[in-house]
Amino acid sequence: MTNPHSLRMNPDSLRETALAFRALHVPGRPLVLPNAWDAASARIVEGAGAAAVATTSAGLAWGLGTADGNRLDRDAALGVVGRIVAAVRVPVSADIESGYAQDAQGVADTVRAVLAAGAVGVNIEDALYGDEGGGAPLRPVAEQAERIAAARAAADAAGVPLYINARIDTYLRGAGKIEETLERAAAFLAAGADGVFVPGAVDPVTVKTLVEGIEGPLNVLVGPGAPSVAELAALGVARISAGSSIAQAAHALVHRAARELLDAGTYDSLTDGLDYGELNTLMGRSS
Repeated sequence: MTNPHSLRMNPDSLRETALAFRALHVPGRPLVLPNAWDAASARIVEGAGAAAVATTSAGLAWGLGTADGNRLDRDAALGVVGRIVAAVRVPVSADIESGYAQDAQGVADTVRAVLAAGAVGVNIEDALYGDEGGGAPLRPVAEQAERIAAARAAADAAGVPLYINARIDTYLRGAGKIEETLERAAAFLAAGADGVFVPGAVDPVTVKTLVEGIEGPLNVLVGPGAPSVAELAALGVARISAGSSIAQAAHALVHRAARELLDAGTYDSLTDGLDYGELNTLMGRSS
């Protein structure tokens, strides 16, 4: 997987971009990520002032006409990542789900492809889907740690300080709470992860306990009903992600507008659309 349009293909440039992205993770001054799923959404997010762009695997999968949950082909997913990198000037982190691979060596191959695409961060989750693991909700700790270690080794061999965000799905999958999450976080950090992502944990007491119990930057997932960025910053969170929620909102507008046009023959849903000239100018900008 290559991205000939990205200056970050230069190893020194890629290393510098990775260091810049790593430096954005500061407890109490969190990196805020309105996740993108294609080149257009990435450029809009960057234009809004984001210091970095992170992909949402769900939004990316939906944009390719595929369901989320480890169903994407590695090349298809990273092809989009490469186009996003080429479209923006800020660091890009790729949500690679479980690593698009059956084993640790395959995860290492995926990380090498991520770097070739020009991204400088990854999310690697411990959730299992379908028949994986005999129906267990999460990958065993030791096995997931091995996959993270393989990702770390691949990045180190390339000389790039890739930011590895270990996603722990204890809360999302109903597979444990604080104790199980802290156990997994410690193991994954020891294996080479740089930070920990715990989607589904937004209660302030829970978030504070995680911040205090995890020896690394904490990433939380936000959406309607979650504490504000300022409140989460005060708790010591280092990274805040919107996940798939912006893509869901965008697709909801498509649904509302289509139904209104087809059923009522009116167009009110389209009133607040971005100006054509502004959007066309943004997309026509040289990256």
